[in-house]
Order: sequence, then structure tokens, then C-alpha cells
Amino acid sequence: MTQGAGQEPVVRTAALRDFRVPPYARVPVQGHATEPPAEPSDGAPFDPAAALDLTGHTGHTAPSGPDAAPAPRDPMAPPVPPVPLGPPVGPPSSLAPTLRLSHVTAPPAAGSSIVAVATGHPGNAFPEGDVPEGYTPTERDLPVINRGDTVQVRVDPAPAPAPAGEGPGPLYVVGDVHGYLDELLTALREQGLIDENGAWAAGNARLWFLGDFTDRGPDGIGVIDLVMRLSAEAAAAGGYCKALMGNHELLLIGAKRFADTPVNSGAGTATFQAAWLLNGGQKHDMDRLQDVHLQWMSRLDAVVEEDGHLLMHSDTTAYLEYGSTIEDVNETVHEILNRNDADEVWDLFRKFTKRFAFRDDAGPQAVQELLGTYGGGRVVHGHSPIPYLLGQVGTEDDEGGAGPVVDGPHVYADGLAIAMDGGVTMAGKLLVVQLPLQR
Repeated sequence: MTQGAGQEPVVRTAALRDFRVPPYARVPVQGHATEPPAEPSDGAPFDPAAALDLTGHTGHTAPSGPDAAPAPRDPMAPPVPPVPLGPPVGPPSSLAPTLRLSHVTAPPAAGSSIVAVATGHPGNAFPEGDVPEGYTPTERDLPVINRGDTVQVRVDPAPAPAPAGEGPGPLYVVGDVHGYLDELLTALREQGLIDENGAWAAGNARLWFLGDFTDRGPDGIGVIDLVMRLSAEAAAAGGYCKALMGNHELLLIGAKRFADTPVNSGAGTATFQAAWLLNGGQKHDMDRLQDVHLQWMSRLDAVVEEDGHLLMHSDTTAYLEYGSTIEDVNETVHEILNRNDADEVWDLFRKFTKRFAFRDDAGPQAVQELLGTYGGGRVVHGHSPIPYLLGQVGTEDDEGGAGPVVDGPHVYADGLAIAMDGGVTMAGKLLVVQLPLQR
């Protein structure tokens, strides 16, 4: 959730200042190479059947040494035709997802790494010395911003398919996290999505994050690292873990790219840096922000339809300004970010910051307009905390021990909208639920 970007006034709460961030070590991201085939021992008899590998080329080598002679053949056995030698073919590539990092223009300093992670914490991007294969959400979500001074990440194969005879796994959604990594880990464990070590444990389940990973809370970059790691682990298990673009992702990208560059805010001059600090930006997140995080965020989709649920971050009809189909909206958002124009990105951020479009008497009609355009039977969103939607008042430091009461998602707008931001930043609850809701 964000304020100060053109929407109606809302109650703003002070950012939680909790700097209890565990020490971070830098773990180099390495590519994965297939093992070279073992060399045959000298003098070993030639086996034509074993000489053919799966690609159809031979692995036979001529005997070496001056005294090498062909093995005696049984005179009663029919002659074995020679196996034609094809063009040289490299070893078969692994079917597992492979991470490849392209050349970085500036050589890293000694001891540097691509991703900074907290060793010993279940939310680490990956354990020290154990880089998971396919370190990316999905091929669609790949970081593909082609800048010569940034790390380029590419994945080869698609996620592992679900076992034969099984359809898609259960669908889960996660509301706004805002840097509360420990609360997220607890909520994911309660749903059986991760184990005690923080590893994916849900097989072919499908998990969607509704955006807003950083700001306000103590470990926004740790949250992003966790989502990126779970994306690879879920894909390997036949499921998936994906994420949507929230307004705080746009804000963090803008603060990093444009800093104090003046932008036309519609109400005068503003900067991304000032807006980011105003809305809970944390210095330790900016210090740990790497190119791989920026690229991953820049490729997130803005809206998606799953099992009749239209998933988006913000409770606004502003999405309609960016396309008449889901594909058009997502493509337009990506194009805006790739053009790298500060005013254009600010306008996108400002519109994705609007809220409360579904709350009043006109809410059901607004939801119907979105559903009629993009499909689905219900909108599921984050962004506006449930305590705000219900008119409750909460504080981030929970003064007096009386925070807002949030038991679960809020269904409203004649049952057409589901709010998923439980207000974790104001002592509410971080929500992870399975869809459709069980009532």
C-alpha cells in the first residue's frame, strides 16, 4: 500500500523501524555443467551396442599404442557391420533447468556475489554451496533486460510437468508481505507449502504472490530471495510459485533507477527517492538490492487469471487503461519499464497506487467491468489493508496491544472481490489462503 501519489487521503502509519536483520554472506551463483563422459580404459573390448548413445553418435575410440590389435572374433559369428561415424556431437544436455550468467562488464571485486543472502536462515536465497537449478520463477518471468552492465539470467527447459494422470495442483495466494520474512515463513508452513527448513514441500501446488514484497518491514530483499528460490524448487516438483507486480515494486525500481530525478507528479514536482522514503523505504533493502532483483521485478506480470479468479495487486480499475486483454496489460507494463522514462514510470506507479474502487456502492459495477474485460468470476487483490476497507484504525507498533482483528480474507462488493492484504504492517495478519475460499 502506498499513499501520497494522487489517491484520496488515507490514514498513514509510521514505518516500522526494525533493523534486526541477520548477518548476510555473499554466495556466488554458479552455472551447472553436465559431467563429461568417462574415458574408456585402454584395451577394453569394443561393444557396438554400448557405443551408441541416446543421440545416435558413437563413443568408440580406436585402440591406441603400437601393439594394439582387434579382439579375436568367433569364426561362427556373423560379421558385425561397422557403425558409421556421424559428425561430432557434444554430450547430451541435462534435462534439469540450468542457470547461465552472461559476461559482466565490470569484474566483481574479490568476494563479491550476485545475490546477498542470510546464512542459516530458512528464507535464504539458497544454502551456502548449494545453488538450486533453474533459479528463476518461470520462463515468462525471466529477467531479460538487455543491458551490457547487468547480469543476464536465462533458463533453458520448461518446469517439470506434473505426473501423468494428475491435473493442476491446489491454488494458493499470498497477500502483501512488506518485508516481514519470518511471518511469511510461518504462514507458508501453516499451509504446508514449505517444510521446517523453508524448502518447497507442496509438490504440484500453485502459489501466487500478489505483490508488495519490500518496504516498511525488516527484510524485503530476503522476501524476494525466498520467492525466487521457491519458484525454482516448485517448478522442479511440478508446481509453480509466481508473483505479480505491486506498486511498491514499481516504487523500488523507480527509486533505484531515477533516484532524485524530478518527475511530473500531477500536483507539482516529486522524486521517486522521496516517495520511496515516505512510504516505508528501508535503507538496508536498497543497500542489498542487486541487478538480479531488479530484473526479476521488472518482468513480473500485473494481472493474471487462474481458475476463474482474476488476480491483481491493486483494487483499482486503472488496469483498463493499459489494455483490453490480460496479455496487452502485461506487455504494456513491461514496455513502459523497458523504455526507462521517469515520468512514464511515475504515472504507472501513481495509477497502480489508487485504491478503494470496489468498496462503495459503485464497487460491484467496477469489479464487473474488470471481469467483463479480462475474464474470471472474482477479483482477488492486495494493496488496501483489510482494516482500512473495514474502517478500522491500527498502528504499526501496536500501541496498547490492540491491533486490528483480521481473521482471514475480506469478501465484499456483492461477493465479487476478495481482499488479501491482512495489514501485517499494522499488527494485522499476513494472509496465505487456498482458492476457492472454503465457506
